[in-house]
Amino acid sequence: MKFVDEAFIRVEAGDGGNGCVSFRREKYIPFGGPNGGDGGDGGSVYLLADNNINTLVDFRYQRIQRAERGQNGMSKDMTGRGGQDLVVAVPVGTRVFEQETGELIGELLEPGQRMLVAQGGFHGIGNARYKSSTNRAPRQSKPGTPGERRDLHLELILLADVGLLGFPNAGKSSLIRQISSARPKVADYPFTTLYPNLGVVRVGQNRSFVVADIPGVIEGAAEGAGLGIQFLKHLARTRLLLHLVDIAPLGDQEDPVGQVRKIEAELAAFAGELTDKERWLVLNKTDLLDEDEYRTCQAQLLADLGWQGPCYGISALTGQGTVALVQDLMRRLEQLKVDPDATPIAHQDPADSSVSEWDMPATPDEGEWHPLD
Repeated sequence: MKFVDEAFIRVEAGDGGNGCVSFRREKYIPFGGPNGGDGGDGGSVYLLADNNINTLVDFRYQRIQRAERGQNGMSKDMTGRGGQDLVVAVPVGTRVFEQETGELIGELLEPGQRMLVAQGGFHGIGNARYKSSTNRAPRQSKPGTPGERRDLHLELILLADVGLLGFPNAGKSSLIRQISSARPKVADYPFTTLYPNLGVVRVGQNRSFVVADIPGVIEGAAEGAGLGIQFLKHLARTRLLLHLVDIAPLGDQEDPVGQVRKIEAELAAFAGELTDKERWLVLNKTDLLDEDEYRTCQAQLLADLGWQGPCYGISALTGQGTVALVQDLMRRLEQLKVDPDATPIAHQDPADSSVSEWDMPATPDEGEWHPLD
């Protein structure tokens, strides 16, 4: 199914049914009086967050969502039937904007959450409601009010705990394939990933987190170059970013330090809050270097960047180093769940990617995870 993260729709609530003008006419009852009933209320339009939907593609083909109109009132004091509400299922993580003004109406962040986006019209009044001691034969009624009509802009922002960030061909898709059951396309050319992918990483019983893989970011993405501008927004709700860097670039590719600096600039240009997110440096493709070359490249990179945060060396292809990375990610996410303002961990010893400085004790089921889960 095609991934679509934006859609423009029109929602139309049902009009209220009109009131009825009617009089009781029966044999031997010459002055029966008014008996026109009220109309029914119009149906409203709701958006419902559904965990089984992960794209807005359906709205590309069905842009108008219309609720049922209320039935008109009838004689014999019969009230018209109310219009049925329309419940439109959308993915969890959908943001709803007023299309004309750009105003944010709300967000659907929990499965089963509902949002009223168009209120149905109020029912009309029949002439039976107007009778009184001085107005015994009223001939007036009130029509139902029209339902709300709104043009909406739906925007899907994926809900994930960890976001993967990096240049094209840095190995993001390979990593998510290695640590989860997600199977994004992997090839030896840039921009293999054309839309975001989500993978659930399971770290033992009842312990898991979600990783989001977005298309590679290039220089100028914040101004619309490549695919980065379209999908950088999906990093907004992540708790932590993994910045993947190719530690062994080919001769015509830019050095790792330049790649990191350019992506940092794009994050700041797109949305300043992304630069404030906790970010871990992950040096990929270590299998292409021998140990001495890797240590030299790593030390030089960290020194040039002045990097003080966590740093890991992995091979997404072979799985080397991914066990320690996944276990430390799980611990950090659990720590952030307990204390969102917890201080980020200090830089690890680059000579041993399995060493981590955690205040939280390890849990017994950590060892159950392995890269092929």
